[in-house]
Amino acid sequence: MRRHIIQVCFTLLTNSYLTGFIEGKIYKGTSKVTCVPGLNCYSCPGAVGSCPIGGLQAVMGSIKYKMSFYVLGLVMLFGTIFGRFVCSYMCPFGLVQDLLYKIKSKKFKLPKIFRWIKYGVLVYFVLLFPLLVTNIIGVGEPGYCKYVCPSGTLFGALPLLLKNQGLRAALGALFNWKLLLLISVLVGSVFIYRIFCQVLCPLGLIYGFFNKFSFLGYHLDHDKCKGCGKCKKACDLHLDPCKDLDSIECIRCGNCKQTCGVQAIERRI
Repeated sequence: MRRHIIQVCFTLLTNSYLTGFIEGKIYKGTSKVTCVPGLNCYSCPGAVGSCPIGGLQAVMGSIKYKMSFYVLGLVMLFGTIFGRFVCSYMCPFGLVQDLLYKIKSKKFKLPKIFRWIKYGVLVYFVLLFPLLVTNIIGVGEPGYCKYVCPSGTLFGALPLLLKNQGLRAALGALFNWKLLLLISVLVGSVFIYRIFCQVLCPLGLIYGFFNKFSFLGYHLDHDKCKGCGKCKKACDLHLDPCKDLDSIECIRCGNCKQTCGVQAIERRI
């Protein structure tokens, strides 16, 4: 419950421009040049910061392909400090998935092979697409934001469409695809824990690379561990904390720590 409270507070904090929801306009203040840690869409009417993935695509696909180390540096800073704690505590779309998974239903385990999809998504849609696909003035297209990101559809497109008749009149096949993808992810989140994080989220994957050495993390005290397996049963991602405590896939939800009766799993900081 404490984690969910933090998620809600962080979501409200990073989407605090209420006028944007009322007027159906995107906030363009000075804070918008700064990235927030989670997958918080730039186009959300209430967003007061930028999405790291959107920022990466924007600078990679900029005119003359001049890479800005500012955005990359922020992402690395977030990863170094938090690792995938960002996914569990600071991501609005993570909160949506967590709440949907609480709906009573039969739960399923996602085959591990599907986890590799997000690697392809990161390489192709985030890194290569803005470099390979450009408009007439040489600006690269943000492939992930445009063709994949369901968070952007939920928090950005839908609120804007509710307030803008002109945007609704311009809807076409691309929006239909994005809406279908969003609905699929939302429905899937009821049955499979964090299906978007496991399959399609490049930001979580990037942060996962920092899990082994981020300042915030978990440590297993092997002297205390009894090998009872309770932590493994508590993991909704079907990881084994005794072996995978620093796994790229671990989102640092803390279920394993809370379940351990001998307190063998400790926070690094």
